[in-house]
Amino acid sequence: MLEACAELVGELGYDGVTTTLIAERAGVAVGSLYQFFPDKRAVVQALTQRNLDYFMTEIGRRLDEADLAHWYDGADLIFDIYVQMYREIPGFRRLRFGDVVDLRLIDGERDNNTVIADGMAGFLSDRFDVAFEEIRLPVAVANEIADGILNLAFRRGLFPEDTVIAEAKAVVRSYLSGKTTSAAA
Repeated sequence: MLEACAELVGELGYDGVTTTLIAERAGVAVGSLYQFFPDKRAVVQALTQRNLDYFMTEIGRRLDEADLAHWYDGADLIFDIYVQMYREIPGFRRLRFGDVVDLRLIDGERDNNTVIADGMAGFLSDRFDVAFEEIRLPVAVANEIADGILNLAFRRGLFPEDTVIAEAKAVVRSYLSGKTTSAAA
């Protein structure tokens, strides 16, 4: 059902998807869908959580494989994962991490970008033995910067995607490299 939802969101956008369409695409009765999900929002929320889990798993895996000198060197790696998801995962281009549905879709207490930034800061903190609280704000700011510039790349389409992605990486890298912590200094 999540795959069917992802495909439909990719084709029709969130507003064009209904539980009936999801059930039809999944080859199940609508009643079966309602056994697992009370409504379309719940299906999309589960899909968003699946995408977030994949994103965080990939960050952890790639950080473990990478030989990076500083915590902020992980920014390019994280960009690459996001761009890959945007280009390859059905529905992600339109849904992303649920912000088009609800800014608090992932966690009712924190907005989606905060959940994502805190997850990234946690990985970087653990991997580079830097206090989470020291890098939480710079990572949150970098995430907002990246989100804004990637909006220009993917959603507005005014310039070639790869050109804007390179600009986004340069801006975020420049910002983060100026942030030193007691462990990284």
